[in-house]
Amino acid sequence: MKYKRILLKLSGEALMGNRQYGIDPDRLSEYAKDIKEITDKGVEVAIVIGGGNIFRGVAGASKGMDRVQGDHMGMLATVINGLALQGALEDANIETRLQTAIKINEVAEPFIRRRAMRHLEKGRVVIFGGGTGNPYFTTDSAAVLRAIEIEADVILKGTRVDGIYTADPEKDKKAIKFSNISFDEVLSKGLKVMDTTAFTLSQENELPIIVFDMNKKGNLLKVVSGEEIGTVVNI
Repeated sequence: MKYKRILLKLSGEALMGNRQYGIDPDRLSEYAKDIKEITDKGVEVAIVIGGGNIFRGVAGASKGMDRVQGDHMGMLATVINGLALQGALEDANIETRLQTAIKINEVAEPFIRRRAMRHLEKGRVVIFGGGTGNPYFTTDSAAVLRAIEIEADVILKGTRVDGIYTADPEKDKKAIKFSNISFDEVLSKGLKVMDTTAFTLSQENELPIIVFDMNKKGNLLKVVSGEEIGTVVNI
């Protein structure tokens, strides 16, 4: 395996499958099988998951809701998704721990860096819920922050497209895919990979990002093995 310790970033929308909202158990099961393939090969896996399939603080704020209140609701949505993913992983016989940035001791451990790293060393998958624990920060920022804290080798951003393109490939058929691109190029071309705060944090800490299609079976194993899947963003 090319990478020993990874941070997998999943969007909340990815859990919807073909549904309009909520969580698709079949999609969860597929993800659990893909994750088991790499944990069986000794890869240490941490996961940050979004909450957009349940609630988005930004969307609430655009309709008059208090932004801080909305972001707190979004944090709780990521915890719900984390619990769902934890259940699917444990059904696949993968030892899993859910840690949250906001204290919900009855449901999850609080985030403690050393404890998280110890879980990873023991072969457990660690899911980080609750974002960063602060409003105004996205789960992209949480993913980069946690990846740096646990000393991950790479951030794998699982999406429904197979990499970074010059334009949205679902809208522009002439969009060209990048196999490799630098942080500076992404910024100069105005490409959307992560929000600016998260992306800059990743760049400053020289942490590579790979954007790939998580919904294609076997892709996660290929990425971790070092195959040229998706787009690599590096220095």
